[in-house]
Amino acid sequence: MESFDIRALNEQIERQSAFVTNLQAGMAQVIVGQKHLVESLLIGLLSDGHVLLEGVPGLAKTQAIKTLASLVDAQFSRIQFTPDLLPADVIGTMIYSQKEEAFQVEKGPVFANFVLADEINRAPAKVQSALLEAMQERQVTIGKETFQLPKPFLVLATQNPIEQEGTYPLPEAQVDRFMLKVIIDYPKLEEEKLIVRQNIKGEAPEVKPLMSTAEIMEARAVVRQVYLDEKIEQYIADIVFATRYPEKYNLKDIKDYIEFGASPRASINLALAARAYAFIKRRGYVIPEDVRAVAHDVLRHRVGLSYEAEANNITAEEIVSKIINKVEVP
Repeated sequence: MESFDIRALNEQIERQSAFVTNLQAGMAQVIVGQKHLVESLLIGLLSDGHVLLEGVPGLAKTQAIKTLASLVDAQFSRIQFTPDLLPADVIGTMIYSQKEEAFQVEKGPVFANFVLADEINRAPAKVQSALLEAMQERQVTIGKETFQLPKPFLVLATQNPIEQEGTYPLPEAQVDRFMLKVIIDYPKLEEEKLIVRQNIKGEAPEVKPLMSTAEIMEARAVVRQVYLDEKIEQYIADIVFATRYPEKYNLKDIKDYIEFGASPRASINLALAARAYAFIKRRGYVIPEDVRAVAHDVLRHRVGLSYEAEANNITAEEIVSKIINKVEVP
């Protein structure tokens, strides 16, 4: 019976996930290469998770987010984070109307489907935390009123890892709100040549919406049906537990490098992201490879490094790799 169900589900996902190809093709018109970046944005979109992109300037982080927003017929807003930004500039404020002789709510740019928080680490903590209620509760409180944010609601933030002057690093608790932290790397040599060629021409391709917000909500409902076996659940739990108690998984050598392990949010997001990844790959069930494919992006910002790790130049990346290589695959 179950194999029949899986087959039926596979066929349904084969039909429903056709738009993924269209979105990827739409992104490819503007973004050369950066396959991992595009996939990560799609995972965030399909599993209702916020994405933090980190990379040096000029790697098309902002461009990719704007292109994805253009491909979906949805509201898009961009907030340029600066040191003098105020919470009211993000969520909105109460404005006195002389005509009405009363205070009225002026909603801020956070009331959109896609919110690009550009260089999020340039704004002080009070502004970053104003965005957090929106990210976690999908609502905003202005004065005494609470407003629900539109659906889908996705925060896509960028940060620059090389500049420390005038930046306010995101505290661990805030970074944890992001489902994925994606590290963007330089393009390959052939891709770089193509980028130069495209930009010299000076013709920007026109990006037209391919799908509506209603279709995204439908796709999310299908992603939730992707089959997650108990063995895969166990695998996910083992990976997360290995970040907390490495000695139980024969990883004594990394114990001193970990200050604190990943939170239960990591387990939830690992399962959700693996499901979305399976959907993108047109499959109705999650395999261990899906979990491994998303593990770095889900875990790298959730593993706290000790002073010893920093002294030995050990990165969260290496710790996650060791855990994935060690934990038994079902």
